[in-house]
Amino acid sequence: MNKKYDLEERLISFSVSVIDTIEKLPKTYIAQYLFKQVARSSISPTLNYGEAQAAESRKDFVHKLKIVLKELRETKNALELIKRKKYIEKNEIQFIQDECSQLIAIFSKSIETTKSNMD
Repeated sequence: MNKKYDLEERLISFSVSVIDTIEKLPKTYIAQYLFKQVARSSISPTLNYGEAQAAESRKDFVHKLKIVLKELRETKNALELIKRKKYIEKNEIQFIQDECSQLIAIFSKSIETTKSNMD
């Protein structure tokens, strides 16, 4: 299987895992605020990665990957808030946090590599 699709599948699986987990949040005001925020920020990388695949230039590609990275970082922080607030058991959220950190590392390196190849 092509590596491009492996990363795409990984992002889709990540988004689904986050959604499955945050659907367990209580119905309090703050928990629902976090639910909406993390739903958006965890789905966005998947959709923006699809846009990056159709980038019109390397500069456009880097821009779209930066959006992916920004949203992953937002998701990481939101997941940490959810964990510290103890809305969801630590062991339930740890895998998602680890995957998020790995995706951040992958996209950070991809941006760095692409930018260095632009020079």
